[in-house]
Amino acid sequence: MGPGLLFDAGWRIAALAPGAACAIVTDTNVAGHHVQALQTSLHLAGVRCAPPIVVPAGETSKSYTCFAEVCDALLTAKLERRDCVIALGGGVVGDLAGFAAACLKRGLPLVQIPTSLLAQVDSSVGGKTAINSPLGKNLVGAFHQPSLVLADTDVLDTLPEREFRAGYAELVKYGLIDDRGFFEWCERHRAGIFQGAPERVEAVRRAVAAKAAVVARDEYETGDRALLNLGHTFGHALERLAGYDGARLVHGEAVAIGIAMAFRFSVRQGLCAGQDAERVAAHLRAAGLPTTIAARLGPGFASPEAMLDAMAQDKKNDRGRLTLILARGIGESFVARDADVGAVRDFLGLECAA
Repeated sequence: MGPGLLFDAGWRIAALAPGAACAIVTDTNVAGHHVQALQTSLHLAGVRCAPPIVVPAGETSKSYTCFAEVCDALLTAKLERRDCVIALGGGVVGDLAGFAAACLKRGLPLVQIPTSLLAQVDSSVGGKTAINSPLGKNLVGAFHQPSLVLADTDVLDTLPEREFRAGYAELVKYGLIDDRGFFEWCERHRAGIFQGAPERVEAVRRAVAAKAAVVARDEYETGDRALLNLGHTFGHALERLAGYDGARLVHGEAVAIGIAMAFRFSVRQGLCAGQDAERVAAHLRAAGLPTTIAARLGPGFASPEAMLDAMAQDKKNDRGRLTLILARGIGESFVARDADVGAVRDFLGLECAA
């Protein structure tokens, strides 16, 4: 983690896998900003690289069709089992390229070079890779740990403001899970994080350390790794109902709404103080993020029944029981493995009508 790492990528990959070739998977937005610098770095380090595989930007690329196209392009590049797939992009590219790397020849080494804040603090760390199904988000995938992650904080300067804000939802999430001090640090330093001051590098460092610690304890999400999905059960349902249309809703915005909903539901269940829920929502709003369904998608966007149907596909559910990540306060989240569906339906009735 840190500035300027994209230019070091070539020698780092050469040291990691001497003699290996590679193929870059990226998207149409990132290609114009960063592919040439990466290719130059690889060339100077003597790493043979196939022509870049460029997919359309946006969540719709996490599809069966695009997955097949990426796999075929990687096979056309004649990569061998010790060669590397490089995911250069945000969470979509990392998930898509990572899943292709997991499947091709039963597993190729993966290098993650995340170019969005969301990918740097969340999706590039921990080995989760996946594509979406019409039935739900990230339902087809594999655990495939990267051999190397290079989080170059300088590349965040090219990120559209909306995408940076969306990534911030995943960053501040770590404070809400189990580190109230980090949330309070974010409250004090939000401006510096957004402006690219040294606080940005520190924020990425602290978020990655938090996620890595959880993943080290629970790599395959059989226990408390589920806490990292705070806000995601509601958020993923909204993404599915929005048709994974990034113009309407991007992942980090869905997570922000989901986090705020998780805290409000916790208050409604008598688990959490109302002032904590409002403090969380106020911080997200100050960062330019939506905290209600209507704020981003308009009133009447979804019915409680449609939301519950989408939530029924959530990967955390067990034996038909709805699992939610709820909170007893800021920094006091927990896994509720048998949520009261009736209470959730009543809550969604209020949220969908607002």
